[in-house]
Amino acid sequence: MSKKTLNRDNLEKLGAEKLASLVMELVQGSAALQRRARMELSAAQGPKDVAADIRKRFASLRRSSSFVDWRGQKALVKDLNGLLTMIENTVAPHDVNEAFELLWAFLQLAPSIHARTDDSNGAIGDVLHEAVQIIERLSPKFTMSPHALAERILDAVSDAGYGEFDDIIPALSGNLGPAGLEHLKEITKAWQASPPTVLELQRFRGYGRTTNPEESVRRSRASTASVILADIADAQGDVDAYMARYSAQQLTYGTIAPDVARRLLDAGRVEEACEIISKARAADQARNFRYELDEIHAECLERQGRGDELKAHLWQAFEEVLDGQSLRKYLKLLPDFDDIEAEEKALNLAEAHPDLAAALYFLIKWPAQDRAARLVLARDDELDGDFYELLTSSAEALEAHHPLAATLLRRAMIEDTLEGGKSKRYRYAARHLAECKASEPAIEDFGRFATHQQFVDRLKQKHGRKYGFWQLVEA
Repeated sequence: MSKKTLNRDNLEKLGAEKLASLVMELVQGSAALQRRARMELSAAQGPKDVAADIRKRFASLRRSSSFVDWRGQKALVKDLNGLLTMIENTVAPHDVNEAFELLWAFLQLAPSIHARTDDSNGAIGDVLHEAVQIIERLSPKFTMSPHALAERILDAVSDAGYGEFDDIIPALSGNLGPAGLEHLKEITKAWQASPPTVLELQRFRGYGRTTNPEESVRRSRASTASVILADIADAQGDVDAYMARYSAQQLTYGTIAPDVARRLLDAGRVEEACEIISKARAADQARNFRYELDEIHAECLERQGRGDELKAHLWQAFEEVLDGQSLRKYLKLLPDFDDIEAEEKALNLAEAHPDLAAALYFLIKWPAQDRAARLVLARDDELDGDFYELLTSSAEALEAHHPLAATLLRRAMIEDTLEGGKSKRYRYAARHLAECKASEPAIEDFGRFATHQQFVDRLKQKHGRKYGFWQLVEA
């Protein structure tokens, strides 16, 4: 490797003085890099210094009020991740209790951060979830009274408006222990039953969407308490307590029944789990939540030794939605050689499936690339270019051995973008057009389809005035 290659070994050879000069030059004009450099200097002095600087940064984040756009949000997420890394790698090895306090304070930044960001992509939520995971990793090493910890958890969860303390009870269940979990259960029930505070009433009046603030507080508390008590029940292994939060009607909901049945199966209560799932499947006439219900139902049939019913169920699940997982389980239950014939039948069924998107997804994932390519060539007029995630990944999977099929998938996305005037997607469409051009030499025969140049000419004739797109193409 060249001595000029930019890597750690070569940089170390420059020496401390030269590297210091480079760092000073690089951080000029970048507040984020300057903060990072100061943090590293504090870390060199010891965990107390870096903890103090982290708290100063927290205070700065709480005071900030300006909205952070998507560009600034990337930098903010990087900054927040850097703080977590510093807490876990620099503070925790020397003082785990201080690291815990810093992580708790980090989670309490959530309201001020969410108030000035648009977290539609979930990046901020992911950082907060990572903080909870670090707490869980450090939990065996820090000490706190179980009762005091339970009270701290209730205060935090009851006031968390952005889900920042989700999963904190499972993360700290070992620290709470039996006594702490019981105490948390008692104070949660007492909090739920207590009168609303002035602050809670003011908060709901401020929303302007309720004529009865007290009732709104009651419903909000009941919802939060239900989640807390469910987490406690899980930590205690108490399936009955977990089930008690739901009515008989709610236990038939496709959003609830799988979670309850899973816990019953884990507790060895197979018959009860199967009964709940059967009722939920019968109630789900719209078939909105079949995947999880069907998955647990299959396990129930297996645990009950109902092999023929299990095979019939798995095949039906595959037939209905082209579920590859159900098909794999089904094939494993068949004798040797029978599975080969069954797989061929399944692939034929998939290729002829009326839902082209479902068929393409299944064949790409199975994988059966030859069939996927044949599907695209035969039904290209049905391609929906708005399914860009599916079509992009499928084109990437097919381009090496089936370049024409990959090209048709990309053309569908290009045409959808231009037909709909989706200017935000122009740069993707321009990239897809470049990929089509790159695939052209590998296509021996376009057959009934337009060549690349014919396709481009057609686009120019129909969308020639979409200058933003063509500028990207020609760039």
